Amino acid sequence: MAKKAGVWGIDIGQAAFKALRCTLQNGEVVADAFDYIEYPKILSQPEAEPEKMVRDAIKQFLSRNDVHGYRIALAVPGQSGLAKFFKPPPVDSKLIPDIVKFEARQQIPFALEDVIWDFQQMGGGEVDGIALETEVGLFAMKREQVYRAMRPFQDVGVELDIIQLAPLSIYNFVAYDILRDVSAVAEYDPENPPPSLVVLSMGTDTTDLVITNGFRVWQRSVPLGGNHFTKQLTKELKLTFAKAEHLKRNARQAEDPRLVFQAMRAVFNDLVTEVQRSIGYFQGIDRKAKIDGVVVLGNAVKLPGLPQYLAKNLGYSVNNFEAFAHLTGSSVLSAPAFKDNQLSFGVCYGLCLQGLGVAKLHTNLVPREIMTERLVRSKKPWAVASVAALLLACTFNVFFHYGRLHQVTDDRAVAGISWKKAVSEIESAQGLSSQFTSDDQSLTGQLERITAIGEELVGNADRRMLWLEVLKAVNSALPQTPGVQPGEIPDVEKLPFQQREEIHVEQLEVQYFDDLSLWFNDEVQKKYIETQQSLGVMVAPASDSSAANETMSGDGSASGGGSATGPTGEGWVIQLQCYHYFNSDRAKEGLWHVNHTLISNLRMQEVILPVAVEKIRPGVMVKHQVQPAGQQPLLMSLRVVSIAPLVQPDPNTGADIVSGYQLALQGVETPLAVAADALVPVAFTMEEMGIGYPIVLSDSPINRTWTVPNPNYEMPEGGLPGGYPGSMRGPMGAGGMGAVTGMPFSSTGGGMTRSPAGSGLRTPSGNRGGTSDDGATDEKTESLEEPFLTVPRYDFVVQFVWKEVLLTERLEKQVSDWEKEKQKQGPQQPPADDELAANIEGGL
Repeated sequence: MAKKAGVWGIDIGQAAFKALRCTLQNGEVVADAFDYIEYPKILSQPEAEPEKMVRDAIKQFLSRNDVHGYRIALAVPGQSGLAKFFKPPPVDSKLIPDIVKFEARQQIPFALEDVIWDFQQMGGGEVDGIALETEVGLFAMKREQVYRAMRPFQDVGVELDIIQLAPLSIYNFVAYDILRDVSAVAEYDPENPPPSLVVLSMGTDTTDLVITNGFRVWQRSVPLGGNHFTKQLTKELKLTFAKAEHLKRNARQAEDPRLVFQAMRAVFNDLVTEVQRSIGYFQGIDRKAKIDGVVVLGNAVKLPGLPQYLAKNLGYSVNNFEAFAHLTGSSVLSAPAFKDNQLSFGVCYGLCLQGLGVAKLHTNLVPREIMTERLVRSKKPWAVASVAALLLACTFNVFFHYGRLHQVTDDRAVAGISWKKAVSEIESAQGLSSQFTSDDQSLTGQLERITAIGEELVGNADRRMLWLEVLKAVNSALPQTPGVQPGEIPDVEKLPFQQREEIHVEQLEVQYFDDLSLWFNDEVQKKYIETQQSLGVMVAPASDSSAANETMSGDGSASGGGSATGPTGEGWVIQLQCYHYFNSDRAKEGLWHVNHTLISNLRMQEVILPVAVEKIRPGVMVKHQVQPAGQQPLLMSLRVVSIAPLVQPDPNTGADIVSGYQLALQGVETPLAVAADALVPVAFTMEEMGIGYPIVLSDSPINRTWTVPNPNYEMPEGGLPGGYPGSMRGPMGAGGMGAVTGMPFSSTGGGMTRSPAGSGLRTPSGNRGGTSDDGATDEKTESLEEPFLTVPRYDFVVQFVWKEVLLTERLEKQVSDWEKEKQKQGPQQPPADDELAANIEGGL
């Protein structure tokens, strides 16, 4: 049946069944029918039968209203669904659905197969196809609850076209009817949003709280409603539920109205507290929002004194809502039953607006499979007619071609050759061709499967973590002062600046090279040889013929020496612009400290990364704490020699599932039990991470007159004598990444001027503090009451090579190395725990 131009909005409440039918006439929404059916009892009462009373109300509604041909929209309680809002980054609008699907997996605490969900962009705009300042609303409801809400209508043969959360229907009504002038503005300014309105739709057991400015919405279900006032009266005044309900509705006619209000005061206070807490939370997540007023809906608003109490305790004006401003239809609006219950029809009104296509929000929680089934069913008559016409056309076609077919029968011969013989020869040739084609397709399929496996192994899941991993490697290579925990700021009096081993990174730059040999020119090679030799590694310049065939293995990191063969192929050069104050000991200051900490760590340090346990294979190096006899626990890198799944039956289905794994570690007798979803700390060398060729590209002499603010200094009244000191020269100019290589890198320009907080400052009288016999500044000789401390600062620039090595490739290399190691050593019995402890004590 063709749909009529009207919509029924149905709200199944706890106290009554409400329905409103609207049509769109000349751009105006017109109400032409309604129904209000009050239940014999409140659905939440213990002795009530909710399903039966709802079915009876639906049957009564259908018996006196025409719904055939009209769209049906149903509201479900807000607490039955989930509403989440997030702001995606500025991206192409076409990518929003993909981002939303990813967010749905993160935000919805159920499997997506078990929920019905929908989304909509709210606010923001587009510039050249890029979504800017957009907020996305994500709405979901469990599948079984959706079907439970639809079941009473399916039992009577009524099909629902729209299912919407009740708070969102209220938002549609408020945005269209109350905030219509604000919503009509084409552009939304996130920096200066319009004032927001708090809407309280009080039901029997819950209150839907909606905060909206016409463009964006936030909602929460408060577990307080009109029924709580009734229960409070039964408790305080010792009345039956029916008498308490009657007294609540006629409080002003009671013998002692003051006593009635005093009995309900606790519920009033609870309601105000919940509303204040919700508004405070909303203003915490949207600091630019301004609350302009409060609108209260629902029949519970008729409770005398409630609006005045809310206005007094919330501090906002409570708007006196009396009628729908943009709804017409005198036959409905003038009906006594509608006028008496007008405040409870806001949800129905919002549903009608959505069904008529004039609402702001148009998400729909009707299951997609049901909508598809209806679409197919509506197309069936056309499909049958099309098939009948096609069969008729085929019948005529057979007669037309029969004559032609008769001319090519098997016994008909042309030039002495029958059709049967010619067809036989063609089929023979075709069979041979088909065999060749089949073989080719089989080989092509094998190649595609192998290629797909390779692409899966090196997919985006590993690639997107590469930069985080290399930053982790750089961070682990930075030295740390013994006894100082990461993030701890020690007192300068207990640990002066020049005794702190930390290296501070001011700037990190990266440059991609199609061929890293362009970076490893003569100047860089010279720097590399000098750096290696300062660490006691003997290297010699590589010949041109061999340099082109070497890769990262030519790092020359082995203590036995090697050649300075440079890197080749594509990769990245990472530059760190750094400084340190560890310059109190002439033997270990400046470049010596850099080479023996940062440079050495970039060659030999291990990087610990979390890896999913299902990716662990025998041969992988994991970090594990062992307890040698009589010694402190040690964190060691141990190989996994075997891994076995832990299987247990599923408590729901009885099928076997993997709940965890047991990892047997080399030298450890007791296997390590790991949960199936756990992450295992895996140790990778810098070479396995693709990091190599660290060099100190450039440095400047130690600046022994560098001053920094004294963190222990207390500002005297009137400020510092003579004012703040002037700034001193910054560290040496690095000239960007191309300063030495001469390659076309991105350059940061001349000298660097960045310095830590307070650096680059000089006292009015020049340098402060004394100097020791070896020339190093003795910070302890300075009075901690001085505003500035003089510390020796050493500035330098470090570069190193990084080649992208995926996690799967690193794990595969560890497994391959272990296989080669086993082949060289032959079968061996792994040592026991006591033997491992003895090895540790012996210095292994």
